[in-house]
Amino acid sequence: MQTGLDRVLRDDAGGLLAELRTGRVALLAHPASVTPSMAHASDALAAAGVRWRVLFGPEHGYGGEAQDMIGVGDESASDGTRVVSLYGDRVEDLSPQRADLEGLDALVIDLQDVGARYYTYVWTAVLAARAASAAGVRVIVLDRPNPLGCDVVEGRLVEPAFRSFVGLEPLPVRHGLTLGEIVAWRAAAEGYLDAVRVVAVRGLERGAHAPEWGRAFVMPSPNMPTYDTALVYPGGCLLEGTNLSDGRGTTRPFEITGAPWVDGPRLARELAALELGGFVARPLSFQPTFHKHGRERCGGVQIHVTDRARFRPYATYIALVALARSHAPADFRFRTERYEFVDDIPAFDLLTGSAEARTRIEAGDAPRDVAEALSRVGEPEIAVRAAALEAFARVAM
Repeated sequence: MQTGLDRVLRDDAGGLLAELRTGRVALLAHPASVTPSMAHASDALAAAGVRWRVLFGPEHGYGGEAQDMIGVGDESASDGTRVVSLYGDRVEDLSPQRADLEGLDALVIDLQDVGARYYTYVWTAVLAARAASAAGVRVIVLDRPNPLGCDVVEGRLVEPAFRSFVGLEPLPVRHGLTLGEIVAWRAAAEGYLDAVRVVAVRGLERGAHAPEWGRAFVMPSPNMPTYDTALVYPGGCLLEGTNLSDGRGTTRPFEITGAPWVDGPRLARELAALELGGFVARPLSFQPTFHKHGRERCGGVQIHVTDRARFRPYATYIALVALARSHAPADFRFRTERYEFVDDIPAFDLLTGSAEARTRIEAGDAPRDVAEALSRVGEPEIAVRAAALEAFARVAM
């Protein structure tokens, strides 16, 4: 398998490396932007003769040190190159400013996504491409594979009133696309596809997951350490919209969840009884070292995926949340604090893309009924994927 970065370095991807060597270029990257030998994209391309004018970093920072929703400031790389953060304290900080793009010929984007709408790197890439095209700067995406493969789609599109940085445009939750396909889709929809080129992944079946890549899974953010984490994340991220632990502060984020008031064995039994398939919920007790319920003893479960083909993360975690609330409605709550720059919409609604899941859970609807309804894919979701693949085909190298 060759990523877009690999192809530029190995065979020049149609003369692209020569173009980058002579141009005024910037790079949007993060810690997982690496070659098979673990050289970072910035260093590998610099060794090939590319000179960076500016580096951009997404959420968690260019170096990947910051926890979730922590604003990051600008800094300088070890060689003195300016590093501009695209995740600060304001919505305006999510896009490159015109001054940051001044004088550039091209913006290179190399970010590893994990296949879920909420993972903000795809939206950073879209916003950066949008700003670059408006400034007359070419956009070159060095694509990377989706660690969950591209065969399975789960979850509805975001409704217009619920769009945010965890769902900037209408995508299914588990979207089955690559970051390059998403950038091409938005570029076509917004009228700047001519400014975009995508160096496609080669030598990999679309249905292949990260274990078939033939290389290590490099953590793209502090709480995405393994492929197992990515596999549950399209459901596990929903925990951020509740007062259930999302496993931060443990060694298995998003796989482990619970709270001081959760009866782990009961939750495991009732989740198994729903027969959603593809996983085992193992009851456990745990004590997060930080984040929600830090230093408190919690009951809960760990989700162990036993059959990735049958496992439906989004449906599974919707059902889990519904069960946890039904067990202790006086203790459970949905998050109402500011979430990803939004103050007036519950985080769970932003994540699911509408108010339906939350209101049905609060009304006591059967957990499996809610899970099946929200995870179902229909014609709108299929149409969006088709549009993304068509746009990608027009600009892929």
